[in-house]
Amino acid sequence: MHYLDNLLLDTDSYKASHWLQYPPGTDATFFYVESRGGLHDRTVFFGLQAILKDALARPVTHADIDAAAAVFAAHGEPFNEAGWRDIVDRLGGYLPVRIRAVPEGSVVPTHQALMTIESTDPAAFWVPSYLETLLLRVWYPVTVATISWHARQTIAGFLQQTSDDPQGQLPFKLHDFGARGVSSLQSAALGGAAHLVNFLGTDTVSALCLARAHYHAPMAGYSIPAAEHSTITSWGRDREVDAYRNMLRQFGKPGAIVAVVSDSYDIYRAISEHWGTTLRDEVIASGATLVIRPDSGDPVEVVAESLRRLDEAFGHTINGKGYRVLNHVRVIQGDGINPDTIRAILQRITADGYAADNVAFGMGGALLQRLDRDTQKFALKCSAARVDGAWIDVYKDPITDAGKTSKRGRMRLLRRLDDGSLHTVALPASGDDTLPAGFEDAMVTVWENGRLLYDQRLEDIRARAAAGR
Repeated sequence: MHYLDNLLLDTDSYKASHWLQYPPGTDATFFYVESRGGLHDRTVFFGLQAILKDALARPVTHADIDAAAAVFAAHGEPFNEAGWRDIVDRLGGYLPVRIRAVPEGSVVPTHQALMTIESTDPAAFWVPSYLETLLLRVWYPVTVATISWHARQTIAGFLQQTSDDPQGQLPFKLHDFGARGVSSLQSAALGGAAHLVNFLGTDTVSALCLARAHYHAPMAGYSIPAAEHSTITSWGRDREVDAYRNMLRQFGKPGAIVAVVSDSYDIYRAISEHWGTTLRDEVIASGATLVIRPDSGDPVEVVAESLRRLDEAFGHTINGKGYRVLNHVRVIQGDGINPDTIRAILQRITADGYAADNVAFGMGGALLQRLDRDTQKFALKCSAARVDGAWIDVYKDPITDAGKTSKRGRMRLLRRLDDGSLHTVALPASGDDTLPAGFEDAMVTVWENGRLLYDQRLEDIRARAAAGR
């Protein structure tokens, strides 16, 4: 077994002592996860299913307990060995928790509960808190999916304005270049899959593996043959045009798309002389679409100038909305891309009279790595506990930071039947789970007592995100 595969050690150190800290008579606890605001006003929920299948599907064993007990004894923390052994002996090692959440792909305003975690066995009321470290990591795929979704809205707006085929163009307009820039293979897989909720283009192979393993997607994304600097510069500066010709001969077939990084020396000379003069007829004769990739300089200026020079060389047609669409060639910008530069580039080329069809984007660090838990201010908090048979509200309300005031009670996220709006509502302390009139439950029970109850498919998740609800 891998040294990190022990669920009992996938927690923060102080969690090992928390079972001793609750009031006497506590036999149930209730927790929730929310985005308390942040960069975007709505989040796209994704990734919980992958986390649950990876981390909670395997039952805890006595061997896990032996290893954890030894670690915490040497580490200086008390450890609830008897409680864990009871879970193994009495419950087969499956954790007595119920996890409810909005369906993945749901677009939810901030400050609303996205998921809840509650204990289901009086002797193991402390388990939900122990899982906080693991379950709160859902912030990462949710934040990636959110960044990607908002970028999709930006691109979709410009396509609606300038393209004759906005829906056909949109799925491949933002490509995931982020695998090499993240902190781990697991991050690449989870974050890369989150991007695939919104787009079909990716070079993150681990994301494809995760989508296949956990979301029933045999092939979740696509890529094309593309050059990197080493495959161009290995030909030498004097043979740069030969490197480009080789790309055409290897991959330039009718209907194909071939991407070639072209800024190794002089992007403008590469476009105007090599591609636009020496190789122009070969590009056209190949029947392929050539995608030029600038990879340095100011993204807005370089893309605009690259389109202008490609237009001089290959010409354009005017589409039904009055914008120019280049013949035979396109541009993909992967350097310096983030949500702000995407918008700035599209604003510039639209002002220059070019349709958004002409440009695609590749995003790496800004998509999968340049974010943290505070990007959307994620928190997992306890909101209720049952003590001596009665439910009590559990919350914090620090005078030094009103933004950290937490919610109270056993809550549900409800949808109004008349307008579809979402509201987090605390259920009565009596334990009555009857919903108020005029609302429906926006959450589903995803996981209970070691079993996945709601197995979601990527295609359905994509449909929810595209619908925006």
